[in-house]
Amino acid sequence: MTFQEIKQRLRRKSVGIAGCGGLGSNCAVALARVGVGRLVIVDFDAVTVSNLNRQYFFLDQIGMKKVEALRENIRRIDPAIGVEVADVKLTPDLLPGLFASCDVVVEAFDRADQKEMLIETMLKDFPEKPLVVGLGVAGWGRTDLVHFRKSGNLYICGDEVSEISVELPPLAPRVGMVANMQANVVVEILLSSEVAR
Repeated sequence: MTFQEIKQRLRRKSVGIAGCGGLGSNCAVALARVGVGRLVIVDFDAVTVSNLNRQYFFLDQIGMKKVEALRENIRRIDPAIGVEVADVKLTPDLLPGLFASCDVVVEAFDRADQKEMLIETMLKDFPEKPLVVGLGVAGWGRTDLVHFRKSGNLYICGDEVSEISVELPPLAPRVGMVANMQANVVVEILLSSEVAR
């Protein structure tokens, strides 16, 4: 399949992204670059200086809402991509309305309780919808431990053990590796569903 054929197929697809930090912002940009037609991005936070070491934002975007800054960056890559934003803290009652029309949802939260909420809500409300999560991105090195695992419609990317801490911070190389792995899994899911038609 040529790149133009891939873009043509992905142009009809929609991906939801829960969280616009290191995983979410980098995953969204990778999906924009391959031509996914519509992105629904959800986050309630603003860009800070401390985000710039691993998130797809720029110095002049400090203070902007992450969803607005990310939409701006995606439009600079491809203005034809539909980017819908929700500047809200995602909760179980909001999630169905935001992601119902998405073909795939990407979990890109930092906190374990938010990850758990999203996974449980998706499995309850959308058991047939693919959910791609990032789990274990902290630190550096240990590239050989980063992997992909599938369980039903749950797709897990990361090392599944590296918890973020002061001594084991999230750094751009490892976060970017997992974010791009998530994007790669999303593309595989979307193109597989196209081939199956």
